[in-house]
Amino acid sequence: MSLVGKVALITGSSRGIGSCIAIELAKLGVIVVINYSKDEEGADKTLEKIKKVSNYGLKFKCNIANFKETHEMVNVIIKTYGRIDILVNNAGVSKIGLLMDMTEENWDELMNVNLKGVFNCSHAVIPEMLKQEKGSIINISSIWGSVGASCEVMYSTSKGGVNSFTMALAKELGASGIRVNAISPGVIDTEMNNFLNAEEKKSLEDEIPMRKFGKGEDIARLVAFLSGEDSKYITGQVIKVDGGMI
Repeated sequence: MSLVGKVALITGSSRGIGSCIAIELAKLGVIVVINYSKDEEGADKTLEKIKKVSNYGLKFKCNIANFKETHEMVNVIIKTYGRIDILVNNAGVSKIGLLMDMTEENWDELMNVNLKGVFNCSHAVIPEMLKQEKGSIINISSIWGSVGASCEVMYSTSKGGVNSFTMALAKELGASGIRVNAISPGVIDTEMNNFLNAEEKKSLEDEIPMRKFGKGEDIARLVAFLSGEDSKYITGQVIKVDGGMI
């Protein structure tokens, strides 16, 4: 699985799953671009970790919910490195609570990042990937995009959209050598779950057949596989990584 010299953009990679993906790809020789919108400290920490395993890494502050800004970021990456081979649409936000308590602003913010951001970034990289006649777009979804979660209606809706987007775009780009897949994580042990207390975590673990949360590295290794030639005949798939939860 040689990925040496390939260029990857990972959105929302200042922490959590995105950071793990960036570090894993860097270990495999990928030139990694860390995208973030607010967490510069986290982006710096991720970049420091990348520098320990690779000479190639770049951080880029960009709001991927903004169409123009996203295209400008991708243009800079292509001008800097001459190509873009891998796009990981990882950036996402979640709002937990009853739908009737949510505001229009809540809806717009979540959809703009979780769904429109996937459109913006994919739209920006596709022309270059078409020139190269090769590329891998990997969308980080969620098991809730397939089955829905109470008190996460908006989040579930956005991830369901990501799943449909993945399958449709894969059919559109398959003949051009560009593969599009999604990874659907279950409960992953990241900062996003820090709101849970010990008792709540234990209760959630009991619902998982493997009786434990996943790790960011579990997602990162699958991203690496989907980025390389070992997965060259896999496209249009939404792959669950959930310890058997769903």
